[in-house]
Amino acid sequence: MKLAFIIDPISKLEPNHDSTVAMIEASQDLGHEVWITEINKLSIIKGKAWAKMSQIKVNPTFFREKQKLKNYSWYEISSIELICLDTMNVVFMRKDPPVNIRYLYATYILDMINPMNTLVLNSPRGLREANEKIYALQFHQFMPATIVSKDKEAIHNFVDTYKMAVLKPLGGKAGEGILILDLKDPNLNSIIEISTYQGQEPVMIQQFLPEARYGDKRIILLNGEPIGAVNRVPTGKEFRGNMAVGGRVEKAKINSQEYNICKTLGEKLRQDGLYFVGIDVIGGYLTEVNVTSPTGIREINNLDQKNLGQEVIEWAVSQ
Repeated sequence: MKLAFIIDPISKLEPNHDSTVAMIEASQDLGHEVWITEINKLSIIKGKAWAKMSQIKVNPTFFREKQKLKNYSWYEISSIELICLDTMNVVFMRKDPPVNIRYLYATYILDMINPMNTLVLNSPRGLREANEKIYALQFHQFMPATIVSKDKEAIHNFVDTYKMAVLKPLGGKAGEGILILDLKDPNLNSIIEISTYQGQEPVMIQQFLPEARYGDKRIILLNGEPIGAVNRVPTGKEFRGNMAVGGRVEKAKINSQEYNICKTLGEKLRQDGLYFVGIDVIGGYLTEVNVTSPTGIREINNLDQKNLGQEVIEWAVSQ
C-alpha cells in the first residue's frame, strides 16, 4: 500500500525519539511504499488535494543501534513529484503545533481527500475541533481544577484558592511556555499579563499537582483503546516532565483509574476521527489530550519491548 506522512522538515526530526519516524520505519518493514510532504507543499487542483512529495527509505539499523555518527544519513528521499492524495491509502497528518492559520489551511486542503479512497489520520475536522488543552475539558470529571481565561482577576482568584497553579498556553507543545504560578511570587501579576498578552489571549490554568514530581504519564490510544504508556519524570530543577525539556522516561503500567479515563474518552475520540492520540495523566488526573503529533512510541517500544509503530500501521491499512 501507499502511505503518506505530512511532517515537519525531515532533517529536523530526531530518529531515535520521534514517533513519526517510528511509524515510517514500521511502514517500510511491513512492505509499504512511504511518501513524505509538508503543509507548505499541499494544494487543491480541480477539486482534489495534491502534494509535492518524495518517497522515503530509512535505515532501521540507525535506530536500533542508536548510532550517533557525525553526518550519518538515516534516510534517503527521491526527487519531488506532484501527486494526488487520493492515490494514497493512508495519509498521516503529523505536523507539530502550533495550530496556527497555516495549520488550519492545511486541514481544509485535507478535507478534499476522498474518504472512500483514503484514511486521513487524524481527521482534519477532528484536528480543527480538538484544541489539545480545551478538548480535555469535555472530561472535566477526570481533571484537576481548571479554568481557561484571559482575565487577570479570574486567574488571580484561582491562584488565591489553590496557592499554586500551572499556566499553559493553549497552542503550545512539548512543555513550551508552561509556568508555575505561586501566590507568593512578586512577579505573579506580570507573569499573567505577559502570558495573556495584556488580557488579549486566554490561557489554561490548572491546580498544581504535587504528584507531578513522580511523573507525567503519557498513554497512547489507538482507535480509542490504550496500547501503551510511558512515565516522564522531571529532572534537576525542572518541574516539567516533557521529554523535550529533559524529562527522564521510565516503564509505566496503565491502572484501573486510567483505563476508566480511556474508556470514557475512547467513544468521543472515535466519533471525532481522532484515531492516534496521546493523553497525559498526573496522579490519576487527566491534564491534556494530544491529537496533532503525539509522541512516545520509541520510548514505550524500548522499555516494554513492543512495536507500537507496526500496531498503528497495521490498524490504519486495515480500515
